[in-house]
Amino acid sequence: MDFEQFYKDKYPPGVPTRIDLDQYESMVDVFEKSVKKFADRPAFSAVGVTLTYRDLDRLSRHFASWLQNKTELKPGDRIAVQMPNLSQYPVVVFGAMRAGLIVVNTNPLYTTREMEHQFNDSGAKALVVLANMADNVEKVLPRTGLEYVIVTEIADMHPPVKRTLMNAVVKHVKKMVPKYNLPQAFRLPAVLSEGAKQKFTPVPAKADDIAVLQYTGGTTGVAKGAMLSHANLVANLLQTRPMMGGVIEEGKEVVIAPLPLYHIYSFTLNCGIMLEEGAHNVLIPNPRDIPGFVKELKNHRFTAFLGLNTLFVALCNNDEFRALDFSALKLTSSGGMALTNATAKRWEEVTGCEISEGYGMTETSPVVTFNPPNAIQLGTIGLPVCNTEIQTLDDDNKQTPLGEPGELCVKGPQVMVGYWQRPEETKKSFTEDGYLRTGDIAVIQEDGYVRIVDRKKDMIIVSGFNVFPNEIEDIVSEHPKVLECAAVGVEDEKSGEAVKVFVVATSPGLTKEELKEFCRERLTAYKVPKTFEFRDELPKTNVGKILRRQLRDEDVKKA
Repeated sequence: MDFEQFYKDKYPPGVPTRIDLDQYESMVDVFEKSVKKFADRPAFSAVGVTLTYRDLDRLSRHFASWLQNKTELKPGDRIAVQMPNLSQYPVVVFGAMRAGLIVVNTNPLYTTREMEHQFNDSGAKALVVLANMADNVEKVLPRTGLEYVIVTEIADMHPPVKRTLMNAVVKHVKKMVPKYNLPQAFRLPAVLSEGAKQKFTPVPAKADDIAVLQYTGGTTGVAKGAMLSHANLVANLLQTRPMMGGVIEEGKEVVIAPLPLYHIYSFTLNCGIMLEEGAHNVLIPNPRDIPGFVKELKNHRFTAFLGLNTLFVALCNNDEFRALDFSALKLTSSGGMALTNATAKRWEEVTGCEISEGYGMTETSPVVTFNPPNAIQLGTIGLPVCNTEIQTLDDDNKQTPLGEPGELCVKGPQVMVGYWQRPEETKKSFTEDGYLRTGDIAVIQEDGYVRIVDRKKDMIIVSGFNVFPNEIEDIVSEHPKVLECAAVGVEDEKSGEAVKVFVVATSPGLTKEELKEFCRERLTAYKVPKTFEFRDELPKTNVGKILRRQLRDEDVKKA
């Protein structure tokens, strides 16, 4: 397939297939131009405090100057950042980048084993951590190369009196901060205060410098650090922005950000695209607290919402959420996991806004495809973003015809430099002609839109037939008494594998026979689930992605 020729007339008006990617030198350049251009606009809000772009510029400069003058850290050294969605996150991340450091985004929910692996694998010399998980840092610190630990508390961006009061309530009344002993740690407010007295020396960031070590989830083995350069992140920002053309207006958007900024999806959209557009990012520290989440939403006339399937389901089942004013909402973006048709339709019914589903990976900074809001095709992941080439390959590495499934492979300026200190694994991840293997089975349609059929490793083989869990989940979730579900393959004497579905029901009266009959009417016989198991909840990643592998493992252990 001649990619350029095939796609030349597939995009809606105003969306180009190629754009100039040399508009910025680095993410630092993006940041510094944005904070000047939108100085008096609100940039990030969380826990009752809002930082303007001018505040962000000032505070990140203070953090950078402290790193430069009060530590032995040098450009290229790694600094881990471990906190939920708080306004100090962009202060620390952009301050570190302005000092020339490489940011290592770290999940606050990590176990001590996962923390130790990531700190040592990345060679991190410094860590900024929320006090709520500092007790784990105390446990792992002696076994790491960390030289500097900076502790921040939830209310650290508030003025001193309010900060002290709020942090005391969180610690002593709500008991949210386990005891820890880190006498050598610095406090973020003191760091920023000291940094304000020091001279900041700008560090020119080159396009091919590594900006971020973004660790993969580790669900397929040991977590690996994807090396994302400044060029990768800038490219993805510029590639994705035109897909939202005609919807996002510079300096006017209020964006709800419930997904964690340390995850590449939210990192690129909120700290990249929306920052460059001068948007107001409303951070939600704990999106699992749905009542608290909805209470915060009442304070904003939001225009954009970034989420994923499980979050959309939870919100649409909340009476107070359904009663909100959605008249300003014009963009809802979904990523991170498959969006079911039932959820997409329900969200549109409740909010009046269609969901633009996209697709990406940590290794692609992350966006590969996106549904333009004015040309959404439900059930697909949209069109390749600008300057991106895709193809689907069979098991013999031959390109599959249009409409035929194959492993989705990607080539573009957003594709990672490689895995940190893992040249062999990097090599295995690419085809001989330089396409990144995604491990996802996809179909490229005649109209250019792409459909993900499933994860290669999640495919279920029933009597020699390929069954894709996404298809099963899409059907089961359409049942009015099903809240969410997950389909996995289990061993079966007759067919090799059989389909099993784990279900969270909205009604205690739902039966397995009722579900099986529902599926029989909608699926070919070999695809109909053999067994169902009801659960109160399904295991999920911190981002809300359902963990099929954990369900499979649990099922094997029970057997």
